[in-house]
Amino acid sequence: MDLRKTHTTILNEGDPESKRAEILEYFHRTFDLDEKLYETLKEDATFYLRADRLRHPLIFYFGHTATFFINKLTIARVIDTRINPRFESMFAVGVDEMSWDDLDQTHYDWPTRQEVKEYRDKARDLVDGVIKRLPLTLPIGWDNPFWTIMMGIEHERIHLETSSVLIRQLPIDQVVRLPFWDICREGGEPPANRLMAVPGGKVILGKSKAHPLYGWDNEYGYHEAEVAGFKASQYLVSNREYLWFVEAGGYKEQKWWIEEGWNWRTFRGAEHPLFWLKQDSGWGLRTMTEIIDLPWNWPVEVNQLEAKAFCNWMAANTGRPIRLPSEDEWNRLRDISNIPDQPGWDKAPGNINLEYWSSSCPVDRFRFGEFYDVIGNVWQWTETPIYPFHGFEVHPCYDDFSTPTFDTRHNLIKGGSWISTGNEATRDSRYAFRRHFFQHAGFRYVESAQPLVVHQDNYETDALAAQYCDAHYGPEHFGVANFPVTCARVCLDLMAGRQKVHALDLGCAVGRASFELAREFEQVTGLDFSTRFFRLAARMQEEGYLRYAFPEEGEITSFHEVGLAELDLDDSRQRVGFFQADACNLPEKFTGYDLVLAANLIDRLYSPRRFLATIHERINPGGLLVITSPYTWLEEFTKKEEWLGGYKDAGENVSTLEGLATMLSPHFRMLGNPRDIPFVIRETRRKFQHSMAEMTVWELK
Repeated sequence: MDLRKTHTTILNEGDPESKRAEILEYFHRTFDLDEKLYETLKEDATFYLRADRLRHPLIFYFGHTATFFINKLTIARVIDTRINPRFESMFAVGVDEMSWDDLDQTHYDWPTRQEVKEYRDKARDLVDGVIKRLPLTLPIGWDNPFWTIMMGIEHERIHLETSSVLIRQLPIDQVVRLPFWDICREGGEPPANRLMAVPGGKVILGKSKAHPLYGWDNEYGYHEAEVAGFKASQYLVSNREYLWFVEAGGYKEQKWWIEEGWNWRTFRGAEHPLFWLKQDSGWGLRTMTEIIDLPWNWPVEVNQLEAKAFCNWMAANTGRPIRLPSEDEWNRLRDISNIPDQPGWDKAPGNINLEYWSSSCPVDRFRFGEFYDVIGNVWQWTETPIYPFHGFEVHPCYDDFSTPTFDTRHNLIKGGSWISTGNEATRDSRYAFRRHFFQHAGFRYVESAQPLVVHQDNYETDALAAQYCDAHYGPEHFGVANFPVTCARVCLDLMAGRQKVHALDLGCAVGRASFELAREFEQVTGLDFSTRFFRLAARMQEEGYLRYAFPEEGEITSFHEVGLAELDLDDSRQRVGFFQADACNLPEKFTGYDLVLAANLIDRLYSPRRFLATIHERINPGGLLVITSPYTWLEEFTKKEEWLGGYKDAGENVSTLEGLATMLSPHFRMLGNPRDIPFVIRETRRKFQHSMAEMTVWELK
């Protein structure tokens, strides 16, 4: 079985049982390839080294790809039994460096490599069984359980890239060379680069739900642009061409760098590309598992900030409008190159899909018409921050794949690298990283006087998120008091005379109750499972304001800005922190609370019984658990056997309050009587939800 030449799976045609076998093979090949990558680590201790100070050690990624399957299959309700809840929490979050990531290593008691390997084996067996037994119908679309399996497979293939970049940053004596990962041995001087004409034309991007291949949510929707003619460099920028910038003092002159770039260069103390090494005999290059003499005709590998500085320097020296291409311009170049799309090729047309080497190769090795390396070799940075196409929808099983990157801080990379496989090697793939992020990425430059279009929308347009922004921070409706404010104030009244050190706002949504609790608590942690919500809470905490676009009527939208200062909550910002977490499987570090507020949470959990059976472990003796809920049990969110009430048992009605008492009485006593707290959610100018939540208060015995 050749692991190097696998193709992603066509999901809308064929015989179901043949397709099942194909997906099963694709899954095992992917798992094998991932494990073969980690064979390059010298010893167990290597797994715990921090290759990059802004990333977890590789033991995290070794566990992450396996736990991803279990977590997503649980969310999709394909499975209802976990393998190791501790691992599935520990290895769940923290891949992309975001402002809310918590990379404080004191919070992590990493398991041994052998323990993680044993977990991987169990996860593999479980997924193997799911693939073999799960009913399969074609086509496989977003709502099909097999889509979640494909999600896990393609996710694991993404991490072949990200983990290989981290391995490339480890000390060279901590990695071993293996024949499978052999590199290109061709070197020399590059040909002179030159600008070649690319005719203008229409670019149409975005997939429909009927597309035959798996895709990430940002690939769907519709985008059309008329691209003016421009010139593009015939080759990727080589190490030799980039050396001119280095030798000209490019890393020492601030004028070539944007402010973000210069701040990064200063922070890192960068004087040349990361993978270049100064040696007594001259420049060397660090590949994944060895150091070689720097091949001048290979593409330089830099981050977007370095690529942009080079273009600014070149523009000044040539007097031409040189810059990086936009996403539309890159796609126009690809379209005129008539490149077959994966999985339609028999042999990869470029250095991609691991079909040639485990490294870059000369920039003049793979020709596409008049240009070289239009796809493959290294990813190519663009000027375009990723944004959603018209019609974008969040996939319910992975709502934090794209939405956190729609912040104008993540720029698109295009074309794939030597290790890009599966979805990454397709025309429609859209991957974006922070501009200071290192990937197997380089660039080509373009000459164009056309102004760049940056799709920057500072207003939150997700309809559900906008509703919650309005409910938390907007005006009151029909005289009904703000719900999170009411909940927080009741909690603070209940805590009178009690210790108020640390509170947990579980299911915090966009964060208002967290800020309100921080008026009196020394520290408040807000947790939400939905990235759509907690990223907005984190933005409010960081920047002090939010903007959202609210649907008024049909296509008519109103725009709003809300801030903490006008709510007298600015002082609360420093005492609040927001994180993503699963209430049914909380990481161990979230513990030691004097108060836990679970507002309108329990009837949206996949396992409220598990949550209630373990929440006492997170609360200090004598601490309070405050629960509110309208008790709207729906099988869409919670299997009926997990409902706490709203059903009949032996012909008798069982209420949720009775279910709560049954679950909580071993560890809690109820304080006082339940009370009703109304809330209103505005959907449009003339449509509102008016609901009534019941609040109960429980004291830990």
